[in-house]
Amino acid sequence: MPIDVQRVHNSAEFPARVDVVVIGAGIVGASTAYELARKGISVALLEKGIVAGEQSGRNWGWVRQQNRALHELPLAMYSLRRWGELGEEIGVDLGFRRTGSLYATKDPNEYARWEKWSADAKGLGFTNRMLSQAEVRERMKGSTNAWIGGIWTDTDGRAEPGMAAPAIAEGAKAKGAFLHQSCAVRGLDIANGQIKGVWTERGLIQADAVVLAGGAWSSRFLRRHGIDLPVANIEGTAVQTTPIPEVADAGCITGAGYALRRRLDGGYTIAVPGHGVVNLAPQGIRYAAKFREMMKAKIAKKIEYRLNGQFFNGPDAWGRWDFDKISPFEKTRVMDPAPQKQLVEEAIRAFVADFPSVQGVGVASAWAGLIDTSPDLVPVVSNSDAIRGLTIATGFSGHGFALGPGAGRLASEMVTNETPFIEIDAYRFNRFSDGSAVKRPEMM
Repeated sequence: MPIDVQRVHNSAEFPARVDVVVIGAGIVGASTAYELARKGISVALLEKGIVAGEQSGRNWGWVRQQNRALHELPLAMYSLRRWGELGEEIGVDLGFRRTGSLYATKDPNEYARWEKWSADAKGLGFTNRMLSQAEVRERMKGSTNAWIGGIWTDTDGRAEPGMAAPAIAEGAKAKGAFLHQSCAVRGLDIANGQIKGVWTERGLIQADAVVLAGGAWSSRFLRRHGIDLPVANIEGTAVQTTPIPEVADAGCITGAGYALRRRLDGGYTIAVPGHGVVNLAPQGIRYAAKFREMMKAKIAKKIEYRLNGQFFNGPDAWGRWDFDKISPFEKTRVMDPAPQKQLVEEAIRAFVADFPSVQGVGVASAWAGLIDTSPDLVPVVSNSDAIRGLTIATGFSGHGFALGPGAGRLASEMVTNETPFIEIDAYRFNRFSDGSAVKRPEMM
């Protein structure tokens, strides 16, 4: 596995009963367990592989509010606040640094869209700044592109994916949460439509409630219980460079054909925004109609389609399993797809083309991960109508790392039937069946 994720030790005791089981120890699951544990609620955080082994340890490491869909902005704003608090609260470095995010453009229409977004966001209490051509040049002194302007948020930040979720999981353990890795949840124990516990590969854990934060695997898990969650899993590729001097006065930058984040090790994480692979499989075919509007947008031109062994295995496959036998989640402990070589090359090429001073920069590593993507690019954080005691927190569409701390609080409130701290209508599970989902992505 090419990613560098800090390892977390399992709890010594395997519980027979807890108040809440959280399935999936990515950033959202770990944050949910932490928020529950700090309220004094007994919680077990269960992971089929390792903490942050999949997308939570493979994302770009951006922690931004800027250019979020307006539905997500309140959650993003709260999450940024929590990112700034959690390291000291837990006593472990999450790799978070508030170094700002910058979007630069050569397109007047794009600049106009950013101006409109900024005006709308201001109505929600968010403050950022439009940059002139000269101001963009000042922040990107080594750039050769003819930028006309940009958009800047100094309160945005960056963090290290390999550090963050493990640190939060350790924080949950310190508050009394049970953590068990290499412990797949095979299914839910349900009686009369109510959660009674979960069946794991190590046996039954009794519980009154469950939070499903399984990322790319959530839809397959739910289908086993008769619940349809439309999700497209998109493989994204990212690149880690060798250490080089800083090229710009911003921790995160989106430029011409690249997005980059400064790393604590002195290199950059770089990716080609919006590009990836969809592995053709029954799940994608079943839910294709739900993604019609998204596919009409420009994102469709950036996606490749591939047929391989994941048609029969992996998170997008079909089929049932018995809870007393090996499940699909045990057969694939950690999804570790190969990065797309052409995207690795394209990311480096675009970076060097804009900043000639980094000519010859090396590739330290490259990797890919599965991004669980909803039809409107807005996550699901919602209680289930079909199964009482089940809360779903998934479909974060590549935004889960930044939104993780806020999503953890929201999921913890949903599962305990508290009043949510933000408006939750945009995150409802039922929006995909009642026609209220956003018809076209606001931001990508």
